[in-house]
Amino acid sequence: MRFATTVLAGAIALFAGAAAHAADPAITAQMPATMDMLRHAISLHTAQGHDLVPTLASYFAKQLEANGFAASDIEIIPVDHTAAMVVRYRGTGAGKPILLSGHMDVVEAKREDWTRDPFTLVEENGYLYGRGVADMKTGDVVMLQTLIRLKKEGFKPSHDIILLLSGDEETGMLSTRELAKRYHDAEFLLNADAGGGTLDSDGKPVVYEIQAAEKTYADFEITLTSPGGHSSEPTPDNPIYRLSHDLEKLAAHQFPVMSNAITLASLRAKGEHSPGALGKAMLAFANNPNDAKAADTISTDPAYVGQVRTTCVATQIHGGHARNALPQSVSATVNCRIFPGVSVDSIKNTLTQVIADPTAKIAILPPTPVESPASPLRPDVVAAVTAAVHARFPNVPIVPGMSNGATDSMHFRTLGIPCFGVDGAFTKADDTFAHGLNEKLPASEVPAELAFWHQLLTTLAK
Repeated sequence: MRFATTVLAGAIALFAGAAAHAADPAITAQMPATMDMLRHAISLHTAQGHDLVPTLASYFAKQLEANGFAASDIEIIPVDHTAAMVVRYRGTGAGKPILLSGHMDVVEAKREDWTRDPFTLVEENGYLYGRGVADMKTGDVVMLQTLIRLKKEGFKPSHDIILLLSGDEETGMLSTRELAKRYHDAEFLLNADAGGGTLDSDGKPVVYEIQAAEKTYADFEITLTSPGGHSSEPTPDNPIYRLSHDLEKLAAHQFPVMSNAITLASLRAKGEHSPGALGKAMLAFANNPNDAKAADTISTDPAYVGQVRTTCVATQIHGGHARNALPQSVSATVNCRIFPGVSVDSIKNTLTQVIADPTAKIAILPPTPVESPASPLRPDVVAAVTAAVHARFPNVPIVPGMSNGATDSMHFRTLGIPCFGVDGAFTKADDTFAHGLNEKLPASEVPAELAFWHQLLTTLAK
């Protein structure tokens, strides 16, 4: 309890300084239970291979039942070694359900690499540290706590609100596919794993993006082979050396510059508040997508290169079978984030042309990539999000955005369900280290997200 109290005090102090209004007493009352739930969620190692997602789902279910939810409105769906979780908040049935989306799994984290234990929630200097604080156990907990608060308040929505938590978003998305198969008749989906607000280097709010599109996720495997042999008798066709040359060609290749209405609106809004050459390039590109110099400047920034082109990068290498033998096979995994409207097969063809190695075999790895369309913005969603954001930061621009990465939304978009990424947090670009070392989130964003989601749901589902 001492830890929770420390985090609570720090988070509320930061929130009070950032918000345009005083913290809601109801939010203050929620914080101890919220932080306790988040601390427990972070402690469970829900990365692939540890089989703890079902344990986290069971913990969430018990918390919901203890706060008034009927067991019949909670379902845990086993999927392979993981699980999905469904929570239904029943409405009057006047409209189709509103879906909420998140995921319980995280990317692997090794204790020896981190400054702190990645599976112990720590608060230091105004930040929460731990695997999943940014991606995305905080979002899960906030949505659950918001439903609990609504239940206690006796809120009666016209739409059923259905929370869908997948268990393998970071890997195969098998649980996501199962959820999309079961829940494809809905008004729209709100995903806490995308969108959100951007702060400048001084911590001032710059823009809020509603994610309306995302790039296609695809993994390719490049494989080279040889007869092998004794390491004391090296041959010129060593596949490790050949693969290294192929990857050098890939590293030097840039895919064509691309844009759409969503990316241009996002870059224009961010360019108006980004200093230096990057901000000028964003504005120049937004005004003229054929400006090659501007595109090149944007492409030098890892946070924004994906907004102007498809990206492919080698992420894993496998090969060799013994220290004292010539390798018989070596392969590299190449992860691609493909611009909407570009087919996976065309990217495979491009890789083949770039590598220009007839001895290399290129295969698309499972699961089968999902090419999803952009979601047209709904006026009611935009208005509700705008009101929730402006309650904290008045006059911050609200624009559509495209995710460089992939989210669960793509499986619902491809079935025709409008999906919108609406994370309630504001963070600096590249400040959370999601998927990386020492993942963190400003502590102020926990109460801020609670306020955001409560206002959003009471507006859209009333």
